Amino acid sequence: MSNETPYESPASKFDRGLPFSQNVPRMKTISLVSLFSASVFISSCAPPSAIDSQGRPIAAGASNSLRSQGSQIFQKYKQEKSINRDSRYNAPVQRVAARLKRVIPLANADWEFVVFNDKTPNAFALPGGKVGIHTGLFQITQNDAGLAAVLAHEITHVTANHAGVRQQQQRGIALGGALLGAVLGEGASTNAATSLYNTGTKLAVALPHSRKQELEADRIGMIYMARAGYNPEEAVNFWKRFAAYNQRQGSQTPEFLRTHPIDQTRINALKASLPAARAAYTQ
Repeated sequence: MSNETPYESPASKFDRGLPFSQNVPRMKTISLVSLFSASVFISSCAPPSAIDSQGRPIAAGASNSLRSQGSQIFQKYKQEKSINRDSRYNAPVQRVAARLKRVIPLANADWEFVVFNDKTPNAFALPGGKVGIHTGLFQITQNDAGLAAVLAHEITHVTANHAGVRQQQQRGIALGGALLGAVLGEGASTNAATSLYNTGTKLAVALPHSRKQELEADRIGMIYMARAGYNPEEAVNFWKRFAAYNQRQGSQTPEFLRTHPIDQTRINALKASLPAARAAYTQ
């Protein structure tokens, strides 16, 4: 949920113009074919949208395997981290979660919302409906609507099965790398090609798709919070407060190296999605 940490937590993993080795003619003759073949697998990793053509959220539950993993990871996290039981934090979380759950179309979800003692302003969600919120986030949420923006965002990672989508993407990337290695065989040139492939897929595929999921969770989350009776404009206000916090912390990582979009990108995207969210708010 934070600009560089949300859902990855307790749950990443071409061109012949510059030959990888001056002494590997076989690499020169087949590099275009092999790298192109690998790119075919990468293009197949593009994640599906969790929003239909009418702008309505699509709920897709995770597999039983992912749900089980999510539960196990969350249980381990609860054992290792300090759980906060102060009603000042837990009462609003349970209050907002109750309203959101009524409008979330996900069957068989085993929702659990737990507050952890951690000064980092962060939250995360795991397959199956396990949601963790850090106490440090409340300095930025400030009110129920701000908290709704966060929880709806995290809930969307669950309803959109973002973990399953990432799992499929990683399999596709791994398959592309395996094909590249099989075509090129062993040797220094193969190691160089694989290194380039891994870096390229991270920058060109994995990170952009991760940022896309975050923006998707922002957009759908704003619809969910609106359906639950919270003013969706508070999502924009929340991210403005988060942007101010990040500025004070000196966060300067370039967007293309981030798993999450920069604050202004999120704010602009949320503003663009406000008309649809307002429609859900007034229904």
